[in-house]
Amino acid sequence: MRIRSGFSALFTAILFSSCANWSGPPTGAVPLYDSGSNLLAWTKTGDSNWRIQDGAIQADFMQGKLPGYLVTKKTYVDYEIYAEFWVDSESNSGIFIRCENPEKIGADTCYEVNIWDTRPDPTYGTGAIVDTIKVSPPYPKVGGKWSVMEIKAKGAQFSVKIDGQITAAGSDSKHAKGHIAIQHGGGTVKFRKILIKEL
Repeated sequence: MRIRSGFSALFTAILFSSCANWSGPPTGAVPLYDSGSNLLAWTKTGDSNWRIQDGAIQADFMQGKLPGYLVTKKTYVDYEIYAEFWVDSESNSGIFIRCENPEKIGADTCYEVNIWDTRPDPTYGTGAIVDTIKVSPPYPKVGGKWSVMEIKAKGAQFSVKIDGQITAAGSDSKHAKGHIAIQHGGGTVKFRKILIKEL
């Protein structure tokens, strides 16, 4: 009995420590997706097999070599995003914000908030805004577990948190408004919550 109780306590401690920095969605945030049953707020582009499985948006296969995206039908300016996601260690994903052209998603037409633990240049890996704001070591790793990404975009100011820790913060003025997109560029990608609070 003592062994079982000890295991239970250990499991609870591990679970609590992994979620300790999750503050939850900002007050007043509304769901873009929240364990729902449809993708009516999104448009698919590319050839990834986005679908709803076990309450999460998931993709794990591409017909070709180009990434697939889910893109919001609505455009946004200033906001906070709260997203709970799961990727495997080799996955290439991310949340793209202020995308000017919903049919052409990329780091040149959007801000790409990266989720890619094995990116060859880790300074723009998980937690960075690609080609805009680098991550400083130690580089965050999110493969194989549920994590939280929090993004704040207000005017030219940006900040990114992974599991409660600030990974990127700075300013840039290339893109003022646009669509939001989530990426599948390889591996298995799941999002079970995506909420937004407009500022």
